[in-house]
Amino acid sequence: MTKNMKDSRSVSDRFVAEHISTLPRSGIRAFFDLVNTMDDVISLGVGEPDFTTPWSIRESGIYSLEHGHTSYTSNLGMPKLRKAICAYVRSNYGAEYDFQHECIVTVGVSEAVDLALRAVIDPGDEVIYSEPCYVSYPAEIRMAHGVPVPVTTREKNGFALDPAEVAKKITPRTKALILNFPCNPTGAEMPHDKLEKLAALAKKHDLLVLTDEIYSELSFDGEHVSIASLPGMKERCIFLHGFSKAFAMTGWRVGFACAPAPLTDAMMRIHQYAIMCAPTVAQEAALDALKNGGEAMLKMRESYRERRDFFVAGLNAAGLKCRLPQGAFYAFPSVESTGLSSEEFARKLLEQQRVAVVPGTAFGAGGEGFVRCCYATGRDDLNEALVRIRKFLSGLKKC
Repeated sequence: MTKNMKDSRSVSDRFVAEHISTLPRSGIRAFFDLVNTMDDVISLGVGEPDFTTPWSIRESGIYSLEHGHTSYTSNLGMPKLRKAICAYVRSNYGAEYDFQHECIVTVGVSEAVDLALRAVIDPGDEVIYSEPCYVSYPAEIRMAHGVPVPVTTREKNGFALDPAEVAKKITPRTKALILNFPCNPTGAEMPHDKLEKLAALAKKHDLLVLTDEIYSELSFDGEHVSIASLPGMKERCIFLHGFSKAFAMTGWRVGFACAPAPLTDAMMRIHQYAIMCAPTVAQEAALDALKNGGEAMLKMRESYRERRDFFVAGLNAAGLKCRLPQGAFYAFPSVESTGLSSEEFARKLLEQQRVAVVPGTAFGAGGEGFVRCCYATGRDDLNEALVRIRKFLSGLKKC
């Protein structure tokens, strides 16, 4: 940026780092700034469970406060929580980690993703990820001074990541691959055979794999497999997870990363200066979630599955083609039949029928032609949303 260009900005603007000033605003948050100005809106937008955190988990947090557990913990997190996390990962994902050296507790899985990227990316390193994707991935890659490299997933392939397409994007600068399955926003899972091919690519090209497993408990059809469990992958994987989605603990902000000791130590070096440790009360609650939250989690998952079946069937009956998502709590219907872009569809639906969905383009260019609908909301609201969507589509046909 030239001096004259800098001088055209306000004094305070000139202090903002250039790589931050070029970051786009979150497409989800920008859209919901508009939603917040309206009344009588049924929101299918924010990706958050509609359940309250189960009582046993809340009670553990209360107990922690009442007994004065208000001090710092280890930078890595409470040893008893890390031990429980590693046991949970071993039991549910088949990946073995040493809780003393290969696990770190973070402020949500979002911090875990950020730590992982900042710990391994050198300026100019390329990171491959699937698109449509969680909105933070490309931004966090840029903030780590890396280069985001999207690979578009397609509806005709079930929105699974195609190893052949990944192979085409690998260059000498490629450092890592990010996986997020079940996927936000598509709800897609990765078939086992394709996961094995991605693992083979990672070994062949000496890539690190960051696997974001935040929706993995919310897999509805078949058994979820983590790439970290495949032979020879533990040493080149960072396993990222958290408590927000499966245990309805979004506001508690507890996540974790499991990885070989050198990678965990690198993440801890950043975490110790930026965050210190995750909140003690939240760590105590997370420990209870692992010990006692399984039954509540399964009940919530079954409720999401029932709502998925109801809502997706309603979208298809209304005329919006929508594949049945295999996990998470999002439907990703196509709006191409309306002749509207993703953003036009979302804005008009909000303005005319007060139903809020997220334009697919909020999740990258590969999301054009789709909108994301979160069905983690009450059955009555889902039914009313479908009624309003049918009215909206009927109105488009008359125009």
